[in-house]
Amino acid sequence: MVADYYQKGYYKPFEDGTVVNRYDAGVDIIFIITIGFIVLSHSRTGSPNPDRTKTFYCLLRQMHNWQNERGINMKIGFIGAGMIGEALIRGVLAANLTRSDRIFASDVDSDHLQMLHSELGINTSVSNIDTVDNAEVIVLAVKPQIIDTVLQSINERITGEHLVISVAAGTLIRTIEEDLPAGAHLVRVMPNIACTVRQAISAICAGSNATESDVKTARTIFGSVGRVVAVPESMMDAVTGLSGSGPAFVFQIIEALADGGVHEGLPRDIALELAAQTVLGAAAMVLVTGEHPGALKDMVTSPAGTTIRGLRALEEQGVRAGMMAAVIAATRRSRELG
Repeated sequence: MVADYYQKGYYKPFEDGTVVNRYDAGVDIIFIITIGFIVLSHSRTGSPNPDRTKTFYCLLRQMHNWQNERGINMKIGFIGAGMIGEALIRGVLAANLTRSDRIFASDVDSDHLQMLHSELGINTSVSNIDTVDNAEVIVLAVKPQIIDTVLQSINERITGEHLVISVAAGTLIRTIEEDLPAGAHLVRVMPNIACTVRQAISAICAGSNATESDVKTARTIFGSVGRVVAVPESMMDAVTGLSGSGPAFVFQIIEALADGGVHEGLPRDIALELAAQTVLGAAAMVLVTGEHPGALKDMVTSPAGTTIRGLRALEEQGVRAGMMAAVIAATRRSRELG
């Protein structure tokens, strides 16, 4: 039974036997328990199979570990409750990383704060100091233009017990650390706009004093809204150019695909749904199968068929080169801004 789940890619065992979800950082605890009981009960002899029993205990152990590692009781403060801040708050709550009464958010928009308090039950304030004083993890979800001002206003309240996580695009670790007390724990993260639908890809890098536990905490929080990768800070500009700006490039591709469908007679709404789901499905195939995109392309391309004719048109129009140029240009601009 569990082998079927392995083969379908839902769960991947580590060498020590523990089992984790391959695709989602937020394992569903009830689902694990359910699988465990299925493993124990799925025996022709009516008694537990030793191998299945071992697997069940591995599942229970992983459930216990994840409850601890995910920081069920951590107090998280969000300075900035705009699009990214709100998305993270909702993701953290959806993943059960902590309770709503242990989340603190501050922002200049008091009406928006009131909405978040009423809808989600979190603590809100227009004072960033209130957020810092009540939280253990501080997420700086503010624009880079104001991060210096924000840091200077909370500097004296940051202690060695805090973990500061910055999502301010283009703001270097050394720049942030200059405005924090000596020895402050800092992790820099670059998410993208897809965090609003919990399908983000976030890149993280550790500050000078960040510990392994700090990085794990950051991974857990941002894992609630998508995937997470670790990179050295020297690669953050390339991350910005690819995954930070990338959604806009893909939106344009989806729009162009839909326009092509409309040109050939499809209704606009159907064309757009076909285009968006096609991109979503293709991306899922790359992530789930682990195959190179070129190999997957060849799976769709028949000799003298429709797909190869379309691919030739893409090459003639320079689409591949154009996409590469877009990422390179966005990366260079990120360097200029930094």
